[in-house]
Amino acid sequence: MNSLLKKILQIKQYSTASQKLQNIAHRGASGYAPENTMISFRKALELKADYIELDIQMTKDGEIVVIHDATVDRTTNSTGHVSDFTYEELKRLDAGEWFHKKFSGQRIPTFQEVINEFHGKIGFLIEIKHANLYPAIAERLAAELKRNSLDSPGENKMIIQSFDFELLEKFNKLAPNVPLGLLVKYRVQGISNVQLKEWSKLVQYINPNKALVTKRLVNKIHSFHMKVMPYTARDKKAIKALKQAKVDGIITDFPDYI
Repeated sequence: MNSLLKKILQIKQYSTASQKLQNIAHRGASGYAPENTMISFRKALELKADYIELDIQMTKDGEIVVIHDATVDRTTNSTGHVSDFTYEELKRLDAGEWFHKKFSGQRIPTFQEVINEFHGKIGFLIEIKHANLYPAIAERLAAELKRNSLDSPGENKMIIQSFDFELLEKFNKLAPNVPLGLLVKYRVQGISNVQLKEWSKLVQYINPNKALVTKRLVNKIHSFHMKVMPYTARDKKAIKALKQAKVDGIITDFPDYI
C-alpha cells in the first residue's frame, strides 16, 4: 500500500471509529476473572465490551500464547520463563486458581484458540510483549493473521500495539494493512508535536498511560488523525475523567463501568 493511500485509509478509519467510545476489556474482564484466560474473554463479551485486550508471547516450540508476564510465576501454579516451556508443558499449568479457587483449571490459551472462539464476536487489541525475548514473534504473528484472513483492510476490529516503535515498523512491513497502536508510558515531559508527527506516519492509535491524558493532549493527537485509547482505568472516577477528555476508547479491567 503506498503512503498516500495508507494515509487516506487512516483518516477514514479515524473519522468512522471516533464516533463511539470504544470499551476495551483489559486482558479480558480481568477485574472479574483471571486475566488472559478464555473465561475472562467470555466475561468481556458478556459485559458488551467492543474489544478484548490481550498479550502475546511465544513458547519454546514457537506457539503464540496469551499471557502478560515473561514468566509464569504470578499467574500460574508454576515458575519459569514462558520461552522455556513447550506448549504441551505450558497447557498443563493452572492459570486460574491464583485469582480464586473457583477458577481452578483455567489454562493459558493459544492465540489461535482465542481467534477460533471470538473472531467476529468482539474486536482484538493485541499487545506484543517482551519482543526482545522472541526475535521471530512479528513474523509468527503476521503469518497467523494471514492464515486466518485477519490482515485485510476491511478487518477493522484488529489492532496490534506495542511500546516498541521499531517493532511496529517491522510488523508493518509484514502486514501493512493491520492498524497499529503505540503504547506510551507516563513521562513528566508529556508528548510533543514532533513525536506525534513522526508516530502518525506509522500508527493509527496512541495509547498512553491514563496519567498522561488531558483534553489538550487528546486534541493534539486528533489533529494528527490518530485515535486515543488510554490504559488502564480501574475505577469509575478515572473513567469519568477520560470520558470528559474525549478519548476514543478506554482500556479497563471493568467493562461494565463504561
